[in-house]
Amino acid sequence: MQYTGRYDSPLGGILMAADDVGLTGLWFEGQKYFALYLDEEHEEKEIPLFGDVRRWLDIYFSGKEPDFDLPLHFIGTDFQKEVWRILYGIPYGETTTYGAIAKMIAEKRGTGTMSAQAVGGAVGHNEISIIVPCHRVVGTNGSLTGYAGGIDKKVSLLTLEGVDMEKFFVPVRGTAL
Repeated sequence: MQYTGRYDSPLGGILMAADDVGLTGLWFEGQKYFALYLDEEHEEKEIPLFGDVRRWLDIYFSGKEPDFDLPLHFIGTDFQKEVWRILYGIPYGETTTYGAIAKMIAEKRGTGTMSAQAVGGAVGHNEISIIVPCHRVVGTNGSLTGYAGGIDKKVSLLTLEGVDMEKFFVPVRGTAL
Protein backbone atom coordinates (compact mmCIF):
# COMPACT_ATOMS: atom_id res chain seq x y z
CA MET A 1 0.00 0.00 0.00
CA GLN A 2 1.24 3.45 -0.87
CA TYR A 3 0.46 6.52 1.19
CA THR A 4 0.48 10.15 0.09
CA GLY A 5 1.04 13.46 1.80
CA ARG A 6 1.61 17.05 0.74
CA TYR A 7 4.33 19.65 1.18
CA ASP A 8 4.10 23.35 0.32
CA SER A 9 7.46 24.38 -1.12
CA PRO A 10 8.59 27.85 -2.19
CA LEU A 11 8.30 26.55 -5.78
CA GLY A 12 4.80 25.14 -5.44
CA GLY A 13 2.90 22.20 -4.04
CA ILE A 14 4.57 18.82 -3.80
CA LEU A 15 2.94 15.40 -3.55
CA MET A 16 4.87 12.80 -1.53
CA ALA A 17 4.29 9.05 -1.79
CA ALA A 18 5.71 6.22 0.27
CA ASP A 19 5.17 2.58 1.11
CA ASP A 20 6.45 0.37 3.91
CA VAL A 21 9.94 0.30 2.33
CA GLY A 22 10.52 4.03 1.80
CA LEU A 23 9.75 7.13 -0.23
CA THR A 24 8.42 6.17 -3.67
CA GLY A 25 7.60 9.56 -5.12
CA LEU A 26 8.03 13.30 -4.79
CA TRP A 27 6.43 15.37 -7.54
CA PHE A 28 5.73 19.03 -8.13
CA GLU A 29 2.01 19.41 -8.80
CA GLY A 30 1.39 19.44 -12.53
CA GLN A 31 4.83 18.21 -13.54
CA LYS A 32 5.34 15.89 -16.49
CA TYR A 33 4.81 12.22 -15.50
CA PHE A 34 3.08 13.37 -12.28
CA ALA A 35 2.53 10.33 -10.00
CA LEU A 36 3.16 7.97 -12.92
CA TYR A 37 3.91 4.93 -10.74
CA LEU A 38 1.63 5.81 -7.84
CA ASP A 39 -0.61 2.86 -7.01
CA GLU A 40 -4.15 3.42 -8.17
CA GLU A 41 -5.28 2.39 -4.72
CA HIS A 42 -3.39 4.58 -2.28
CA GLU A 43 -4.33 6.38 0.89
CA GLU A 44 -3.68 9.97 1.92
CA LYS A 45 -2.31 9.40 5.40
CA GLU A 46 0.27 11.02 7.64
CA ILE A 47 3.07 8.53 8.25
CA PRO A 48 6.30 9.16 10.20
CA LEU A 49 8.42 9.17 7.03
CA PHE A 50 6.57 12.22 5.72
CA GLY A 51 7.67 14.19 8.78
CA ASP A 52 11.28 13.28 7.95
CA VAL A 53 10.77 14.23 4.28
CA ARG A 54 9.31 17.61 5.28
CA ARG A 55 12.26 18.25 7.60
CA TRP A 56 14.68 17.31 4.77
CA LEU A 57 12.87 19.65 2.38
CA ASP A 58 12.74 22.48 4.95
CA ILE A 59 16.53 22.26 5.33
CA TYR A 60 17.01 22.06 1.55
CA PHE A 61 14.78 25.03 0.78
CA SER A 62 16.57 27.08 3.45
CA GLY A 63 19.63 26.85 1.18
CA LYS A 64 21.49 24.16 3.11
CA GLU A 65 22.43 20.60 2.27
CA PRO A 66 20.44 18.14 4.40
CA ASP A 67 22.77 16.00 6.49
CA PHE A 68 20.69 12.83 6.66
CA ASP A 69 19.41 10.25 4.22
CA LEU A 70 15.85 9.08 3.76
CA PRO A 71 14.77 5.52 2.97
CA LEU A 72 13.99 5.38 -0.74
CA HIS A 73 12.09 2.75 -2.71
CA PHE A 74 12.67 3.07 -6.44
CA ILE A 75 9.84 1.72 -8.60
CA GLY A 76 10.80 1.34 -12.25
CA THR A 77 12.83 -0.77 -14.63
CA ASP A 78 16.27 -2.08 -13.70
CA PHE A 79 17.84 0.46 -16.06
CA GLN A 80 15.87 3.34 -14.54
CA LYS A 81 16.89 2.25 -11.03
CA GLU A 82 20.53 2.12 -12.12
CA VAL A 83 20.32 5.69 -13.44
CA TRP A 84 18.43 6.91 -10.35
CA ARG A 85 21.10 5.47 -8.03
CA ILE A 86 23.70 7.48 -9.97
CA LEU A 87 21.53 10.60 -9.72
CA TYR A 88 21.27 10.12 -5.97
CA GLY A 89 25.07 10.29 -5.75
CA ILE A 90 25.45 13.67 -7.51
CA PRO A 91 26.78 16.02 -4.81
CA TYR A 92 24.83 19.05 -3.66
CA GLY A 93 25.73 22.15 -5.68
CA GLU A 94 27.33 20.17 -8.52
CA THR A 95 26.13 19.10 -11.94
CA THR A 96 26.85 16.30 -14.36
CA THR A 97 25.77 15.50 -17.90
CA TYR A 98 23.60 12.86 -19.48
CA GLY A 99 26.68 11.73 -21.41
CA ALA A 100 28.76 11.36 -18.25
CA ILE A 101 26.08 9.16 -16.69
CA ALA A 102 25.89 7.09 -19.88
CA LYS A 103 29.67 6.66 -19.78
CA MET A 104 29.53 5.53 -16.13
CA ILE A 105 26.91 2.90 -16.94
CA ALA A 106 28.80 1.70 -20.03
CA GLU A 107 32.00 1.32 -18.01
CA LYS A 108 30.19 -0.51 -15.22
CA ARG A 109 28.59 -2.89 -17.73
CA GLY A 110 31.70 -3.23 -19.86
CA THR A 111 29.74 -2.35 -22.99
CA GLY A 112 31.89 0.48 -24.31
CA THR A 113 28.98 2.81 -25.03
CA MET A 114 25.56 3.71 -23.71
CA SER A 115 22.99 6.05 -25.18
CA ALA A 116 22.81 9.44 -23.48
CA GLN A 117 19.25 9.65 -24.81
CA ALA A 118 18.33 6.45 -22.97
CA VAL A 119 19.82 7.96 -19.82
CA GLY A 120 17.79 11.13 -20.48
CA GLY A 121 14.60 9.08 -20.65
CA ALA A 122 15.35 7.48 -17.28
CA VAL A 123 16.33 10.82 -15.74
CA GLY A 124 13.09 12.35 -16.99
CA HIS A 125 11.06 9.59 -15.34
CA ASN A 126 12.73 9.99 -11.93
CA GLU A 127 9.91 9.62 -9.43
CA ILE A 128 11.65 11.24 -6.44
CA SER A 129 12.38 14.81 -7.52
CA ILE A 130 14.82 17.00 -5.57
CA ILE A 131 15.94 14.23 -3.18
CA VAL A 132 17.10 12.20 -6.17
CA PRO A 133 18.52 15.30 -7.86
CA CYS A 134 17.70 14.95 -11.54
CA HIS A 135 17.80 18.77 -11.69
CA ARG A 136 21.62 18.48 -11.45
CA VAL A 137 21.86 16.82 -14.88
CA VAL A 138 22.54 19.16 -17.79
CA GLY A 139 23.37 18.86 -21.47
CA THR A 140 27.02 18.48 -22.47
CA ASN A 141 26.87 21.89 -24.16
CA GLY A 142 25.51 23.55 -20.99
CA SER A 143 21.87 23.46 -21.97
CA LEU A 144 19.33 23.26 -19.16
CA THR A 145 16.90 20.76 -20.62
CA GLY A 146 14.90 17.82 -19.48
CA TYR A 147 13.43 18.68 -16.09
CA ALA A 148 9.92 17.25 -15.69
CA GLY A 149 9.08 19.92 -13.09
CA GLY A 150 9.85 22.66 -15.61
CA ILE A 151 12.99 24.56 -16.58
CA ASP A 152 12.10 27.44 -14.25
CA LYS A 153 12.15 25.07 -11.26
CA LYS A 154 15.42 23.50 -12.44
CA VAL A 155 17.03 26.95 -12.59
CA SER A 156 15.63 27.82 -9.14
CA LEU A 157 16.92 24.59 -7.57
CA LEU A 158 20.41 24.94 -9.07
CA THR A 159 20.54 28.60 -8.02
CA LEU A 160 19.44 27.66 -4.49
CA GLU A 161 22.36 25.21 -4.35
CA GLY A 162 24.82 27.92 -5.37
CA VAL A 163 25.60 26.52 -8.82
CA ASP A 164 27.34 29.03 -11.12
CA MET A 165 24.57 29.59 -13.66
CA GLU A 166 26.77 31.65 -16.02
CA LYS A 167 27.90 28.50 -17.84
CA PHE A 168 24.36 27.29 -18.59
CA PHE A 169 21.59 28.39 -20.94
CA VAL A 170 17.96 27.58 -21.60
CA PRO A 171 17.50 26.50 -25.20
CA VAL A 172 14.82 28.33 -27.15
CA ARG A 173 13.41 25.12 -28.59
CA GLY A 174 13.80 21.41 -28.28
CA THR A 175 11.95 18.26 -27.34
CA ALA A 176 13.11 18.32 -23.72
CA LEU A 177 11.62 21.69 -22.78
